[in-house]
Amino acid sequence: MDSQTANPAVGWRKFRFPLLIVAMAALMVAAGALNSALTGLGVLEFAIGVGTAAAALWCYLRLSRVVEQRPVAELSPANARAGVLRGMAIGAAAFVATMLLVLIFGGVDGFSGGSFWGFTATAGLMASVAVTEELLFRGVLFRIVERWLGTWGALALSAILFGVAHLVNPGASLWGALAIAVEAGLMLGAAYVATRTLWLPIGLHFAWNLAEGGVFGTTVSGADGGAGSLLHTLLSGPDVVTGGAFGPEASIFAVLVCAVPTVFFLRSAARRGRIVPLRGRQSRSDTSPVR
Repeated sequence: MDSQTANPAVGWRKFRFPLLIVAMAALMVAAGALNSALTGLGVLEFAIGVGTAAAALWCYLRLSRVVEQRPVAELSPANARAGVLRGMAIGAAAFVATMLLVLIFGGVDGFSGGSFWGFTATAGLMASVAVTEELLFRGVLFRIVERWLGTWGALALSAILFGVAHLVNPGASLWGALAIAVEAGLMLGAAYVATRTLWLPIGLHFAWNLAEGGVFGTTVSGADGGAGSLLHTLLSGPDVVTGGAFGPEASIFAVLVCAVPTVFFLRSAARRGRIVPLRGRQSRSDTSPVR
C-alpha cells in the first residue's frame, strides 16, 4: 500500500487551492446577498456588516490552517491596527484627491446633506465588502498564483479578475471594469506585496469605498453606494471626468491618482526583496510582514 493510499489526506491536498478559492468566493457571494437583503435596517446594518467581516476573517484563518496547514502570517494580529489605519489614510486621501480633480475639471454640480445613520450603515456594508474581497482576491487568488507566475503575473491576473468581477454590477461597463482593474486591482495587490499582510489592503479598500459611497454619496463600482451617506454629490459632464454610471472609479483621475501609491508600493517591495520571480522564489527570504 503506497503512502497516498495509507493517508487519504494526501490525496485531496492537491485540490486545496481550488477548494480555498471556491470556499472564499462562496463566502463573498453569501455576504453580499446577506447585506443586500438587510439594506435599510440602519445601525443594525452596521453591526451585521462588521459581523460578516469578522466571520469572513475567522473562516479564512480556519481554512488556511486546516486546508493548507500553515501559519497565517498575512493576518498577524501584531500588524492589524497599524496596517488598517495606514491603509485607511491612503484610501481616504486617494479618493478625496480624485474628487478634487473631478471638481476642478467641472464634474461636480453641487452637494446636499445626507444622513449620519445612513453613513453608519454604509460603513458596515463597506467593511464586509473590503474584507471579503481582499481575502478572496489578495489572500487566496494572488497569494497562490504568485507561487506559479511570480509577482508580476499574479498582479496582472488578479487585477483582471478583479475588474471582471465588477462587470455584474448594474452600472458596469467595459471601461469601468478596466479602470478598476488598473487602479484598484493593481494598487491593492501592490499593497499586499509591499507589506505581505492583508491589513493594509483591507484598510485601503474600506476607506476608499466608504469615502466614495458613505461620505460623498457617489456610485461605487456601478452599484448603489450603500444605505446612505453624509453628502449627496451631483456629478455631471463627460464620463472620462465623472466616471458616468460606474461612478468616480471610472474617472481617468481615479486611475491617475491610484497609480501613485501603486508605484510607491512596488518600489518598496522591490527594495525589500519581496518581488517573486516567475516560477521561482524571492531573491531574498524576507517575506515576513512589516512591523
